[in-house]
Amino acid sequence: MKRTELIMGMPITIEIVDKGAEKHFTALFDYFRKVDSQYSTYKKDSEISQINNGLPESKWSAEMKTVLGLCEQTRRDTKGYFNIMHNGKRDPSGLVKGWAIANAANMLRKKKVSNFYIEAGGDIQVSGNDADNKSWTVGIRNPFNIDEIIKTIAVSSEGVATSGTYIRGQHIYDPFHPKATIDQVSGLTVIGPNIMQADRFATAAFAMGVGGISFIQTIPDLEGYMVTADKTATFTSGFERYVVNA
Repeated sequence: MKRTELIMGMPITIEIVDKGAEKHFTALFDYFRKVDSQYSTYKKDSEISQINNGLPESKWSAEMKTVLGLCEQTRRDTKGYFNIMHNGKRDPSGLVKGWAIANAANMLRKKKVSNFYIEAGGDIQVSGNDADNKSWTVGIRNPFNIDEIIKTIAVSSEGVATSGTYIRGQHIYDPFHPKATIDQVSGLTVIGPNIMQADRFATAAFAMGVGGISFIQTIPDLEGYMVTADKTATFTSGFERYVVNA
């Protein structure tokens, strides 16, 4: 069973293969709505907006402190290229989406659900097999023709995150050169052991420009595929093992 709802300003799709799928959808989509209400910088009453407007740390929720701690850890892990500070305000959305998908996946695992697919705005977590009892397949779009799939990968427990400008325009920036446009890289897809790992490193690697794929190569358990503005594809040494019909 498959269902899509528009939450957090993006389509969120959940597909559950196991029997009894219907009973899980309400809780999952309610969870994503809760995340949006707490972490959206576009909602004036969200906790993150209140923090940006001066809410003292003593009044932050324990979960918010955990998430912001993860953001700081990611900043250190990415040599500063992942940075949630923008014009003096915190925007943790570069981590929250993958974190929320990972949490939703854990909600299903706790309910003994083994075969599912969760996608939010192009970031994906899978588990088990699809309805045909095969590994889940994920298509990587051509940044210059989004109706064309240039690579298809097969995954069964991994997370897949893509950063690029071809859907949402310039929404990732280089914190060391915040006014510069990242125009050398058109798309960067990262496969990781879970979506939170894939997502946080994909964001940082894209901010690095053409050097991002070399950075992904240095991180254990991550593989990447980059398409540059001159239509050249570069990928990490273990990426091809995921490719279908390579």
